[in-house]
Amino acid sequence: MRILFVADGRSPIAQNWIRYFAVQNDEVYLASTFQCAADFPLKGLEITPVAFSGAKKAPAAPRTASSSALRLGSAQTIHLRAVIRHFLGPLTISRASKRLRGFIERVKPDLIHAMRIPYEGMLAADAYNGTPLLVSVWGNDFTLHAPSTSLMSHYTRWTMSVADALQADCYRDIRLAKQWGFEPSKPNLVTPGNGGIRTDVFHPPSQPVDEPVIFNPRGFRTYVRNDVFFQAIPLVLKQYPNAKFVCASMAGESQALQWVNRLNIRASVELLPALPHDQMADVFRRAQVVVSAGIHDGTPNSLLEGMACGCFPIAGDLDSIREWITNGKNGLLTDATDPQKLADSILQGLGNKNLRNQAAGLNQRIINERAEYGSTMRRVEEFYQKVKLKT
Repeated sequence: MRILFVADGRSPIAQNWIRYFAVQNDEVYLASTFQCAADFPLKGLEITPVAFSGAKKAPAAPRTASSSALRLGSAQTIHLRAVIRHFLGPLTISRASKRLRGFIERVKPDLIHAMRIPYEGMLAADAYNGTPLLVSVWGNDFTLHAPSTSLMSHYTRWTMSVADALQADCYRDIRLAKQWGFEPSKPNLVTPGNGGIRTDVFHPPSQPVDEPVIFNPRGFRTYVRNDVFFQAIPLVLKQYPNAKFVCASMAGESQALQWVNRLNIRASVELLPALPHDQMADVFRRAQVVVSAGIHDGTPNSLLEGMACGCFPIAGDLDSIREWITNGKNGLLTDATDPQKLADSILQGLGNKNLRNQAAGLNQRIINERAEYGSTMRRVEEFYQKVKLKT
């Protein structure tokens, strides 16, 4: 097939997906909304900035499948950037779509795959010329971004009405898509957003972890309650004074350092830089517990990676997360806005070895059956053909 991806080419999630087709016999083209460099073969690359993504040259993303590894700046900067893009970003779509439309006309793809709704899906929908359009939904496209402003709502509905097919990382988003204008009779597919877990990289340690290590792999995002996570740390340390809290993509982050100093927990916290693929897996294998304190989420790729490495998962109690975790069986679901409840869940995970062992076995089967990279991407290949033929 001749496939055109519309994506943030820096994103390790998008790269993990696109690479599968690029190393095969498919003709793969990329319209990236940010400056990027790919480490896999492309037939063509076009930079199509939208929502101020071309305001300055963006650094290349680290080579990792973990969504937590894409560092976008300080917590305050991330929040401000999101607000500005929500209000003004949609105003840039019309102009940017002209550039994308020209690329589409030159490439003449069999299929266009826009990887998330804001702003890649919106851009592809505005440039629609009849070529089959598949749009991916990433975790908070509907719950956080779509209702944020009237223009974001408008373009989300427009994208869903134009899309010929939908891919999401949870069934919740398929249901929400229909509420936002996606025709129920059109084809859809539910798979992990990054294409799945590479089990040769993300696998359990050779020996069980004996030390109370808790890993937060999420980095700074507007929808992850890191403030609650850090407030929970002293509460856990009261019972486990030797516990170690490891945080991804927070090295040198001023907000994290402020929390560490104010709570007097410096000796118990390790702030890591953005790490490449294999090193992230090594960190997961050091931990007994992985914490994902999200309040807007689909299926966090880092949560699946932690489950694949044998970590006991603790996550915000969301519909999408319940598709993977049954509370009290293969993990714990908690109120991600309450430090005491989060701490209680961490304490339960650390203190119940039998529950951790039970969860590790269940999660290994879940990953192998529902999220293994090779089998997942073969399903995606079949879905691409279905979308191409149906439209």
